[in-house]
Amino acid sequence: MLPLPYALARPFLFGLDPERAHDMTLAAIASLQNTPAQCAWAQPRVDDPVTLAGLRFPNRVGLAAGLDKNGRCIDGLGAMGFGFIEVGTVTPRAQPGNPRPRMFRLPARQALINRLGFNNDGLDAFVANVRRARSFRAGGGILGLNIGKNATTPIERAADDYLAALAAVYPHADYVTVNISSPNTKNLRALQSDEALDALLGAVQARRKSLAREHSRRVPVFVKIAPDLDEAQIQLIAQTLRRHGIDGVVATNTTIARDAVQGLPHAGEAGGLSGAPVFEPSNRVIRLLRAALGPAFPIVGVGGVMRGADAAAKLDAGADLVQIYTGLIYRGPALVPEAARALRDAAANLPARA
Repeated sequence: MLPLPYALARPFLFGLDPERAHDMTLAAIASLQNTPAQCAWAQPRVDDPVTLAGLRFPNRVGLAAGLDKNGRCIDGLGAMGFGFIEVGTVTPRAQPGNPRPRMFRLPARQALINRLGFNNDGLDAFVANVRRARSFRAGGGILGLNIGKNATTPIERAADDYLAALAAVYPHADYVTVNISSPNTKNLRALQSDEALDALLGAVQARRKSLAREHSRRVPVFVKIAPDLDEAQIQLIAQTLRRHGIDGVVATNTTIARDAVQGLPHAGEAGGLSGAPVFEPSNRVIRLLRAALGPAFPIVGVGGVMRGADAAAKLDAGADLVQIYTGLIYRGPALVPEAARALRDAAANLPARA
């Protein structure tokens, strides 16, 4: 069976409340993954292997965290042709997130605003779902597990949540991402400041060392940062990542800026803006990180990838890998192989980084 054209499904989905459409889609994928019905959206994976942080990625395009917060759809989403998938953000305890409505479309700018607030079923359910996934990883796909703190945990105790989450997901992850950049958990972005980040990453690395001994494997740790940082902040973050031996950085999360969507319906809603308006702010951060971190430090570029050329531009800015989320909602599964082919071609023509 040929994949169903997303163009047929999108008008129906866009006629629904955004979060309802999201929940319905994930429920369908969760129910149908690893069954013959999966061929309705399955696509061959573009072959473009690259090794970063000791991991062999089958291609350079991944799914960003936030779409599958509970890790329910790893195999079904992986069938779209992703080389890697990042699920979460998971917090130690289940939490409902912020009140609804909390997700808004801005179609005129191919954008979304969300203030979901790390809504998830907690670590136990998350780990159980991850353990049930089989076909994506069996086929060589790389799985990242994204961790955060509970909304009710005081910011001065944030490290406790991250360490608990790290210990729980460590045996099941190919890599772990420490999310300190969502705008939808109060004070979370304060963890990007110099002293707070230094303390958090010091604690994470100490726990990682003990977990590596316990499990006889070293799992790479990445950090996800915001696009709303100035050059001095990015320099400090780069130095801190280096100092603590962090393996990679994900740039970037959603933005709180609204310059690109002013005057549009829902533009004034609180939350993080994603999609096309984040493309250039994300690329700015990637370029500054590459300059600060040197040629070999792994950077995952995410923000505003709506077509293959956008993915290639992330590579040109300095990223090694690219993630998509909002582009998948607007374009559908066809974006995955399109981006993967563009990245393969761009990498072949990219001068060696000096």
